[in-house]
Amino acid sequence: MHALILTGKNELLSFQEIENPLPASNELVVHLKAAALNHRDVFIQKGLYAGIIYPMVLGSDGAGVLDNGKEVVICPSMFWGEDPNYQGKNHQILGLPMNGTFAEKIKVPAEYIFQKPKHLSFEQAAAIPLAGLTAFRALFTKCKVKAGDRVLVTGIGGGVALFALQFAVATGCEVWVSSSSEEKIARAVAMGAKGGVNYKTEGWGKEFNKTTGGFDAIIDGASGGGVAELVKVCKSGARICFYGGTAGLITGVSPQIIFYKQIILLGSTMGTTSEFKKMLSFINKHKIIPVIDEIFPLSEGNKAMERMDAGQQFGKLVLSIGL
Repeated sequence: MHALILTGKNELLSFQEIENPLPASNELVVHLKAAALNHRDVFIQKGLYAGIIYPMVLGSDGAGVLDNGKEVVICPSMFWGEDPNYQGKNHQILGLPMNGTFAEKIKVPAEYIFQKPKHLSFEQAAAIPLAGLTAFRALFTKCKVKAGDRVLVTGIGGGVALFALQFAVATGCEVWVSSSSEEKIARAVAMGAKGGVNYKTEGWGKEFNKTTGGFDAIIDGASGGGVAELVKVCKSGARICFYGGTAGLITGVSPQIIFYKQIILLGSTMGTTSEFKKMLSFINKHKIIPVIDEIFPLSEGNKAMERMDAGQQFGKLVLSIGL
């Protein structure tokens, strides 16, 4: 079979032929039709994760068919552990250390294979797993978002942020967004957001407070110095959930605001298979269609990686495999 192989730190992916996977008794082989990228893949390429062993196949997101023709999507969050509140020491994300989805075939423990939503193409279904699960857990398990809540999703345009927007809108929330791009804010409004503010604008927090009156829940993947403004736009009793830290260390936050407003700070990574199943049911019920920025053939995976690293995409970057 063909696969994209990472052979070393900062190396380009090599499109080459490798051996077919040999499944164990508890595993099934998925003939992949599409895979999707995440920032995690770029970070692994740059050597920013522990436990990297070369050569390896990247990719956490994938959809395809089983030998019996069943159309499936793969849950990338594996071996979670006994406590649903946090992952155990054996937790793994597909694509490191296990070979991932940037290949024509993959072997996966059967418990992590789920039926593909029928209203979605393989490319759309492949866009769901990692980003969708992260957004679902952050919104509903952590922040306990419900209809009528006012929700802020920061950094709109990335996969997790867009799923958070779609899930919250479908729930009946009033959703606002932030971005450094006016175009991305406009696109989010077209998807159901009430409005947005450019976080490069001086006093953007004050603008949110003036316009909205504050938020019940905030979903944030940046962290960094912007958190000082996020706590200022919280209503009393608000929840902030962090799922990433692309902007670095949290600085300049006033603890007085946090304790006076009774703000709850939460962290979230991936999710359980139970949450993955609930997420797919939610997507089926509301007929949610993931946002795809661009589709590349598997052989052009390096072009997709370059676009991901540039960070200008709006939606998921997908690799088409054998379609």
